[in-house]
Amino acid sequence: MKLRSKFLLSLVLVIATMTGGTLLTVRQSMQAQVQQQVGEDARNSILTFQVMEQQRRLVLGRKAELLATLAYMRNGDPTVIREVSQNPWQSEECDLFALVDSKGKITALQSRISDFPADVSGEGIKDLVGGAGSRDWWVNGKQIYQVVVKRFFKDPPINSMPMGAVVVGREIDPARAKDLGRILASEVVFEAGEDLRVSSLSAVGEQQIAAQLKTGDKPEEARLGEKHFYTSSLDLLPGAQPNLSLIVLKSDEEALASLGRLNHTLVGLGLIVVLAGVMLVYVISDTFTKPLGSLVDGVRALEEGDFRYPLTAAGGDEVARVTRAFESMRDTLERNQEQREQLEEQLRQAQKMDALGRLAGGVAHDFNNLLTVIKGNSDLALERLKSTDAVRGNCEQIRRVADRAALLTRQLLAFSRRQMLQPKILDLNELIVEMGRLLQRLLREDIEYKVQLGEPLGRVQADPGQMEQVLLNLIVNASDAMPKGGTLTIETENVCVDARYAQSRAPLAPGDYVMLAVSDTGFGMDANIKARIFEPFFTTKEPGKGTGLGLATVYGVVKQSSGYILVDSAPGAGARFEIYLPQVADKVATVPAEERVAKVRGGRETVLLVEDEADVRTLTCEFLNAAGYQVLTAVDGEDGLDIGHKFADSIDVLVTDVVMPRMRGPELAKRLKRRLPDLKVVYMSGYTEEFSEGQSLLEGASFLQKPFSRDALLRQIHDTLKGKPAEQVERPTFSLRMN
Repeated sequence: MKLRSKFLLSLVLVIATMTGGTLLTVRQSMQAQVQQQVGEDARNSILTFQVMEQQRRLVLGRKAELLATLAYMRNGDPTVIREVSQNPWQSEECDLFALVDSKGKITALQSRISDFPADVSGEGIKDLVGGAGSRDWWVNGKQIYQVVVKRFFKDPPINSMPMGAVVVGREIDPARAKDLGRILASEVVFEAGEDLRVSSLSAVGEQQIAAQLKTGDKPEEARLGEKHFYTSSLDLLPGAQPNLSLIVLKSDEEALASLGRLNHTLVGLGLIVVLAGVMLVYVISDTFTKPLGSLVDGVRALEEGDFRYPLTAAGGDEVARVTRAFESMRDTLERNQEQREQLEEQLRQAQKMDALGRLAGGVAHDFNNLLTVIKGNSDLALERLKSTDAVRGNCEQIRRVADRAALLTRQLLAFSRRQMLQPKILDLNELIVEMGRLLQRLLREDIEYKVQLGEPLGRVQADPGQMEQVLLNLIVNASDAMPKGGTLTIETENVCVDARYAQSRAPLAPGDYVMLAVSDTGFGMDANIKARIFEPFFTTKEPGKGTGLGLATVYGVVKQSSGYILVDSAPGAGARFEIYLPQVADKVATVPAEERVAKVRGGRETVLLVEDEADVRTLTCEFLNAAGYQVLTAVDGEDGLDIGHKFADSIDVLVTDVVMPRMRGPELAKRLKRRLPDLKVVYMSGYTEEFSEGQSLLEGASFLQKPFSRDALLRQIHDTLKGKPAEQVERPTFSLRMN
């Protein structure tokens, strides 16, 4: 559906809804007023009946007074009743005449009803005469009378001795009930107790209303067949048993018919209003929908990737402003799409590097255990061989190859960010100045060396040895990229990265950094090479001239130091490596240098050795026994715990692997320290991911990274027993041709 059609349909629906709602409200209001008026008419009918009742009572009262006078004059002669009842002038509208003597005995009774029950009437008339003046109605079986009782006395007013009383009554039969209903424009029902006695209703209507009256409550509304009535009632004999009530039922049929006619009028009026509104909306919609239609076409073009669809934004109304805003947004989306493609490429690169890191870390971890055995046994063999033995050269070659392999595993761990770092608060300017001579010696004479250090420079937290390795690898890589000479520049600078700067250099996060940059004027790199330079074993050099681990090591060290490394390069334009390390507020730590002897003599202490690799456990035990230590060995954590509890009094130091079956090394040390608070602990591990507790694990313990030599093991145990601070031993020597 087009925009204009939607706009037109929406306005039509709004007009129709508002018109319909207004008309519905008017109808509901009129219906409520009609219902209220019908209910009020029902109550007014009661008032009309009370006026009519009062008039009938006056007529009956005059006839009763005339009859009482005749009875007095004839001294209570019963014939008076018969004569009066047969006189059409005196008996008009009267259906009951009775004469009662002074003792309450009925002496004469005349009724127009042939089956008038005399026995019932006798008791009823006595009660009626006894309450003369207090009752205007009398129920005799199924008959209902409006009555007047009049007493007459002997020689009034001198003698007030009662001579008797006369009763004059008018029966309310169905015919008179119907007449009363026509006068009141309602249906009337006379109820005695819970029984319907007389009504103006049909037989079916009487049955229905009688069933409702059986409940004992007089409903305010009633439904007889398809007709709805509002009711009002009047107690005619209040306090009497049974009570006599008049119920008026006012039908709302005529009122609803009038309301229906009004509804038809309102519906017609509503249709006229809606049609007029549609015509008006149709005329004015074109003014608004044409610019919106153009804008919609532009949106559709944008969905299809067309960022150049022409749009017109004339004027200053809302549509024009929205169109201009859409043009601005479209330009922004175009730029964001380009940035998104760059970010997606960076994400794929990061995921690839993470997968390679996991693979490299796993290989290095398993290989470390093998190298520990190879390197240790080669050291033992060299000590036992004489300098003239023919196989000594082979053993030395094995040790050299093992050292190179250990260096490769450390580089793999650095790339996978699983090596054990010793971070300190550093000033990179001081580090660069101290390494200045070494760095210049690595460069050829045809390479110009420049240093641009920012002052003052913020402090960073990193491993000094690893940062030296990073600088060396970048310098060597830059030197190899300039075979015909050029300029190498090292820069440092404080950088405050805001959101906009970070967006242009993803994945850099906002914050305060120290930037270290190494740039060269070499042959540069294309996009394909730049995307792979941090992959392990990737190199552009000839076979045998590079391991491909130099930049991979740089990448791992920077990432493990919570930093970022960015590369900017193009063919023929050189390369620039920028390293961003977070600034810290602490001061540079000064640690006094400590001289170490070439070899550390052993001791007589008892060592509990826990290692699940059998070859590593055997070799380490041999190193310790040869140095004079007493060694207790365990194959896993549970075994180590049992031995520790057994020989708790003699154990001085615990040497344990971190990850073992059944119980890990940290858990073993924690449980043994509960019994031996002064127990010294040395952890052996291949990489830091084994430390689920993080760096806090080394608090109060020492760490020995695999593969280790005999001297490194003995030196670490010696320092631990002497209470010296824990540190990683055997920092790898620098390889000057890493790529």
